[in-house]
Amino acid sequence: MTTAKGITNGTVPCGAVFAHRKVYDALMNGPEGQIELFHGYTYSAHPVACAAGIATLDIYKNEGLLTRAGKMAEYWRDSLHALRDLPNVIDIRNCGLMGAVELAPRKDAPSARGYDVMVDCFNSGLYLRQSGDAFAMSPPLTVEKNHIDDLVSILSDAIKRVA
Repeated sequence: MTTAKGITNGTVPCGAVFAHRKVYDALMNGPEGQIELFHGYTYSAHPVACAAGIATLDIYKNEGLLTRAGKMAEYWRDSLHALRDLPNVIDIRNCGLMGAVELAPRKDAPSARGYDVMVDCFNSGLYLRQSGDAFAMSPPLTVEKNHIDDLVSILSDAIKRVA
């Protein structure tokens, strides 16, 4: 598994590779001359990135961000799924604090409805990651209920306007 950005809270470039012990041992203790687990040497062990990573882990722990995110997930899910009866909403997916809303494509114009909703949201102060006629959303672990309410309200209004 690979990861990046969140390790340092996006402050400096840093990434990590996580491997099961069996995979690691097979790669590191293989035949002589075999290349070790080759990855990301550009930023390996950079002191500033490592310090930022340690500080970020401290914040996650001290502020209970993962536990807090788990508690917010139900509210996030319920808020997103409240959009299910809006015009052209064909699917809503979520896992934890990640979610997606998918719209029906316009005949002969796939992605156009999604683009129009994304622009409407942007003009209302909400930036969405659009992929075709779907939106991927993942609020920060520090999200509050009022932030979720604002996000869902702006998206709802945009979907209704664009229909």
